[in-house]
Amino acid sequence: MHQSKWIILTIIIACQLIVVLDASIMVTALPEIGRSLHMTATSLTWVQNSYILPFGGFLLLGARAGDLLGRRRMLGVGIGLFSLASMLAGLAPTAEFLLVSRAFQGFAAALATPAALALLSASFVEAKERSKAIAMYSAVSAGGGSIGLLLGGFFTDFMSWRVGMFINVPIGIALMYLVQRYIQKTGTRTGRFDFWGAIVSVIGMTALVYGFVQAAESGWGKPETWISLAAGIILLAAFVLIEARATEPIIPLRLFANRQRSGAYLGRFLMVCGNFSLFFFIPQYLQNVLGFSSLEAGSAFLPFTGAQFGIMYLIPGMVHRFGNRNVLMAGLLLAIIGTLWISWIVAVQAQFFPEMFILLMIMGIGAGMVFQPLTALGLSGVDPHDTGAASGLINVAHQSGSSLGLAILISVFDAANRTDEHSQMHFAHAISSSILGSVLFITSALIVTLICFLPASQSVREQALPDA
Repeated sequence: MHQSKWIILTIIIACQLIVVLDASIMVTALPEIGRSLHMTATSLTWVQNSYILPFGGFLLLGARAGDLLGRRRMLGVGIGLFSLASMLAGLAPTAEFLLVSRAFQGFAAALATPAALALLSASFVEAKERSKAIAMYSAVSAGGGSIGLLLGGFFTDFMSWRVGMFINVPIGIALMYLVQRYIQKTGTRTGRFDFWGAIVSVIGMTALVYGFVQAAESGWGKPETWISLAAGIILLAAFVLIEARATEPIIPLRLFANRQRSGAYLGRFLMVCGNFSLFFFIPQYLQNVLGFSSLEAGSAFLPFTGAQFGIMYLIPGMVHRFGNRNVLMAGLLLAIIGTLWISWIVAVQAQFFPEMFILLMIMGIGAGMVFQPLTALGLSGVDPHDTGAASGLINVAHQSGSSLGLAILISVFDAANRTDEHSQMHFAHAISSSILGSVLFITSALIVTLICFLPASQSVREQALPDA
């Protein structure tokens, strides 16, 4: 790979790392944030969701902006706004200020991320280079969550949770300089922004997440829970109608005409629903049951991250030999086995080493084998003028899965933990039930894979990537 391409790939991966990392960097700091800003346990979930929801909701608008205004420009603007929002979040004097700043962060990330992935797709055309670049990008996308846990724990224990926000500022400034110097200016074109589609999708997804959070806080019998869930479903249905009628939609529905691509988007959504929630619940078990510090809880995910990054170097060869579909199914099976077993480990309150250590490695290998094929299949056969929308849709599936999966499994946790006896045993049982919910999500991703990719018709095979 030419040196200039390595620089471009480094910029893209660094951009993806900081935006993915910030989805989890607050997790191990949540108890300290709650104490310093006087936030309840339920309200702390919005420290995560206030970032993830705008991120996922505005990704498609960000992809459209890149197509119309130029991807290099939107990458630079997104990184700049992200750095500013990070500084504001680090300075937050109140909980409300923090949540608004996190939402601003999510919006900025939505501008930068699809531009970065579209630039990767355009910069690496040759099959072998493209496969390697996507493997590295996918590993960072999946492993950034555990890196965030580690950094968040370190900053919380030795400095302050606010440092996790401030550190984005110098990184962002450096990336803006590198973008202007090493990434060529991309073309612009005339067109329209599907603003109403973006707004309706964000409000609809937020209403769904709010409904599940309300169910956890107030119970399923409250009218506001069902009103919020119903509003979310209606608004998301309205979003589909808007996209079908829009002259230039943020999601061209033709992207779903290919069965493989549709399966890749849905499979990614379900996989992330189960996988991302583990980064929230396992640290709670480690800190509240096993007595780990914030840093120790973050460090506990090193086996996951190490295994995931290790398998990254083998994935291109595995895909070339066995195909994207087979590697994807094998990874999902490993993820299911590891997650199911770790649910049992938590239920019996076993110590971290050796059982959980080994299982996190297995889960890391499984996740590392899943995301690269899903990314490749989600971009396969896409027309050049739809590249930005397809890139955005991949990230929408990822971020929507993060927020909705966590909201659903928080309600599972609350239902299992709703007892007058507040003991470590009941808490561990509730965490185990939530992790079992993760298993169901990942199993659903495997079923989608089997339905959408096997058996493949000849026409579908012809649209797959050369290494698929």
